[in-house]
Amino acid sequence: MRSYFPALNALGLIIMIFGLLMGFPLAVSFLLHDGATEAYDRAILITVASGLALWASTRGRRRDLRPRDGFLLVALTWVVTPVFGALPLLGYLPALSYIDAYFEAVSGLTATGATVLSGLDALPISINLWRTFMHWVGGMGVIVLVVAILPLLGIGGRQLFKAEVPTPMKESSLTPRIAETAKGLWISYTVLTAACGVSLWLVGMDPWQALIHAFTVAGLGGFSSKDASLGYFNSVSVEMVVIGFALLAGLNYATHYLALIRRSPAPYFRDPEIPFYFLVLGLSVALLTTYLYQLNAHTDLPTTLRYVAFHVVSISTSLGLATYDYTLWPMFAQIWILFLGSFIACSGSTGGGIKMMRAIILYKQVFREIIRSLHPNAVRPVRLGNQPVSESILHAVLGFSFMYMVTIVSLTLVLSASGLDLITGFSAVVACLNNTGPGLGSVGPAANYAGLTDFQTGMLSFAMILGRLEIFTLLVVLTPVFWRR
Repeated sequence: MRSYFPALNALGLIIMIFGLLMGFPLAVSFLLHDGATEAYDRAILITVASGLALWASTRGRRRDLRPRDGFLLVALTWVVTPVFGALPLLGYLPALSYIDAYFEAVSGLTATGATVLSGLDALPISINLWRTFMHWVGGMGVIVLVVAILPLLGIGGRQLFKAEVPTPMKESSLTPRIAETAKGLWISYTVLTAACGVSLWLVGMDPWQALIHAFTVAGLGGFSSKDASLGYFNSVSVEMVVIGFALLAGLNYATHYLALIRRSPAPYFRDPEIPFYFLVLGLSVALLTTYLYQLNAHTDLPTTLRYVAFHVVSISTSLGLATYDYTLWPMFAQIWILFLGSFIACSGSTGGGIKMMRAIILYKQVFREIIRSLHPNAVRPVRLGNQPVSESILHAVLGFSFMYMVTIVSLTLVLSASGLDLITGFSAVVACLNNTGPGLGSVGPAANYAGLTDFQTGMLSFAMILGRLEIFTLLVVLTPVFWRR
């Protein structure tokens, strides 16, 4: 057990920092006198005390984190922090079951946006702020946030960063020092969030609503302060701002940071994912707009384009906000946008799914195998941009894609066996594994996940964490070989 103390010691620090982050909604609650102050007081006390106790009891075995420690710490962080993230919700909503509160916190921290709550319009601003603030913190990753702090406390962060950052090419970094890399990502993340909040305020949202939805958009979450989601505002200007910033949030934040520090758009033109990203989105908008217009799904072409463009971008990037109940569309359109959420977001973004980089690599690998079938002796390396992709990365992408499909099938069967209909079960698994939020059927944008049993929400909580950690980081810890000496 003592060999795991370094990871547990770092986890104690993370829990304490997470507890201190609750001070932000506490200050808002105190300022607005919204009645939730006591819930935050208890939550902060329990969280900080728990983290302090864990840190103090394991501090005698501190050392730099090894690869095994990094995997364990990342997995524990995403499983344990929602336990404490649920406390403010439980404190203010005592009728909420703990499983539902944990599901809501997991959905917040994994930037999924699937909710079991209704009556959001009547909740205090600080509670809705906490829900979306968890999106913001979890969007880039709690680990990446604290990795810039841990070295100052004598705990190295490179193994955490490699396990946490969602990309198939984790060895590359922006700067030689991992702490500087984490800070760079957070600078670009914060700048985009601030710009989104100001833009939403300028097009008509009040300041608190603009802040709440800026956290959601930057983190590509999906929580809203309104039961009708973004449809409550019924504003083309608001929707255009959200589309624009969701598209930016779906890009690699490393690219944003390089463009920011170099004061040049050149990094965007060199990013190999971006042409595919915009090409697939543009073609999908054109295809679905034409398809739905021919079927008279909406009154006119501009209205059709408005709803299609918003939901293609929102669901594809895994944002998950809605302005219309798209489950009223034909099933082809519903499945298409759900499918897009599986791969559109770029690596290094806050989005979910297998990421565009893996999709490109898979496409090029399939094309290479076709060429090999015709010309067995041909030497044709898979390239991403101008760089050849190594065989180890190809194998990792193929292995990940196989496990991704196995996970969807397995969890869909489990939910179907528990009583969910196939459409609801399948779409819920896909939406949670891709960290998208709304699914189809009884978990569509006009409903929520409140009707599911504790077992079903527990399985979907597991799916959200699997998706956020891109499957292998969590599965490694669950294998027996990991625990052998």
